[in-house]
Amino acid sequence: MTDQNAKPLENRVILVTGGGYGIGREAALTYARAGATVLLLGRTEEALNDTYDMIEAEHLPQPAVLPFDLEEKDEAKFIELAALIEQHFDHLDGVLLNASVLGQRTMLDNYHWETWQKVMQINVNGQFALMKHLLPLLRNAPADASVIFTTSSVGRQGRAYWGAYAVSKFATEGLMQVMAEELENTSKIRVNCINPGATRTQMRAAAYPAENPTTVTEAKDIMPLYLHLMSPESIGTHCQSIDAQPKK
Repeated sequence: MTDQNAKPLENRVILVTGGGYGIGREAALTYARAGATVLLLGRTEEALNDTYDMIEAEHLPQPAVLPFDLEEKDEAKFIELAALIEQHFDHLDGVLLNASVLGQRTMLDNYHWETWQKVMQINVNGQFALMKHLLPLLRNAPADASVIFTTSSVGRQGRAYWGAYAVSKFATEGLMQVMAEELENTSKIRVNCINPGATRTQMRAAAYPAENPTTVTEAKDIMPLYLHLMSPESIGTHCQSIDAQPKK
């Protein structure tokens, strides 16, 4: 794995979705410490600003805040976002697609239709639209570029009561595979999935309210894989779905 004390992302521009909380915030800090200019995308500007302040406090490369809601259904908004990034940064060297929502933990016949649509819009449709319009910027990367999707064990083997979240993660795996195959011989962009596993986040607490959070791995402890896949060290790793933690 990449040495986190080195600067393997020096002069690189990395976009992180869900950069205001949990794994997204920790990844943004990790990438900035590795030398990257980090673009923080999320729907809660206050949380993004908090991450911004953390990066600035360490005198790391100045990040940028991009308030944006992946529940957006108007494709023109995604086009405008990509144009804004191109205007200020010219290209992207990497994207971490970390943002997602849990939805309900209930049986399918109790699942709210509106919640189902929201989960699928944010976790699948919004990520597709975002990547559709960011791919030209990734193609413009001076060297290699990396895309990391966030998957889950329930996106590989369906589990009762996980509803739209599980289905959305199955779709994430499929989207990663399709994109990876399309880009394999036409670009220097590698595309992979990370399954973070049980990690101490707000989403984990909502999914397992009775769980003692001190028994769950902290986000900082899974960052070596996030840094490795975003750095040139992982060139050649493509179309893989990788666990950040060993299976228990």
